[in-house]
Amino acid sequence: MKDNPISFTQGLQDSIFKYWNNFVESLPRIALAVLILFIFYYVAKYMSALIKRRFLNAEHDPLFVNFLSKTAKVVLIIVGIIFAMQTMGLSGIAKGLLAGAGISAFIFGFAFKDIAENFLGGLILAFNRPFSLDDTIQIRDFTGHVKALNFRTTHIKTFDEKDVFLPNSIVVKEPVTNFTRDGQIRLDFVVGIAYEDNITEAISLIFKTIKPTATMIKEKEPFTVVEELATSTVNLRTYFWADTLDYKKGVLEIKSEIIRLVKEVLMQEGFSLPSDIQEIKWYDSAKPFPIDILNTKSDFPLNP
Repeated sequence: MKDNPISFTQGLQDSIFKYWNNFVESLPRIALAVLILFIFYYVAKYMSALIKRRFLNAEHDPLFVNFLSKTAKVVLIIVGIIFAMQTMGLSGIAKGLLAGAGISAFIFGFAFKDIAENFLGGLILAFNRPFSLDDTIQIRDFTGHVKALNFRTTHIKTFDEKDVFLPNSIVVKEPVTNFTRDGQIRLDFVVGIAYEDNITEAISLIFKTIKPTATMIKEKEPFTVVEELATSTVNLRTYFWADTLDYKKGVLEIKSEIIRLVKEVLMQEGFSLPSDIQEIKWYDSAKPFPIDILNTKSDFPLNP
């Protein structure tokens, strides 16, 4: 028995009208849900900006404040989506999402293990705060300024202008060297003088030379010690403190300037800065020692 085309058309029209009527009846709820989404979105933006204005000052770490504002914004938007779903009559789905959060966390924990681990690492870094914004830090082989703490990565700007994004989980697990937290760092360098030179005079001269240039922090004055009696030199190691707030000028340029000054002053005062002496031993004295002398007629004329 074939279907009646008229009854099929009538049934299709009835279904369309039914869905249309349901859609028209749902328009107020849909409009209210969209309004709720807009409200929560702008409230999230306002709260994010409010947290930054309220806590971005000398007493709070900008890195922590920025991370906290981002987290608050995301949480409020998620809450707004759940409220909007309940308003639209999708409360069952919303409750299902909340009820299945534990199961979802378990399932997605395997699929997005790295993402969850890096996010938790970001939370630990935000609250533990081993570094602040623009601090100079070293993680593994990367040294540079901290530019941002994101949900997944820590942004470091290296001294050669490379942008390095390290996963937060690595930053949490790896040793972090912070050159900026105390605002100071002890630097050192070695200079070698000849055995014939006066060690006491050299140490006194080095101290007088670098004292006006080296950054003085409290009572930490520069000092020099005899480190080693090397093959051809007496090695003197000089220690001094520098300011790390501006790592380039306070550390790299200061150290370069002090080494230059010490070298020039020692040479001006008659101290020798000898190079390494190479000693050649010839154990078989019965055999002649082979020596090749390279000369030219202009430099070493054989027949004057």
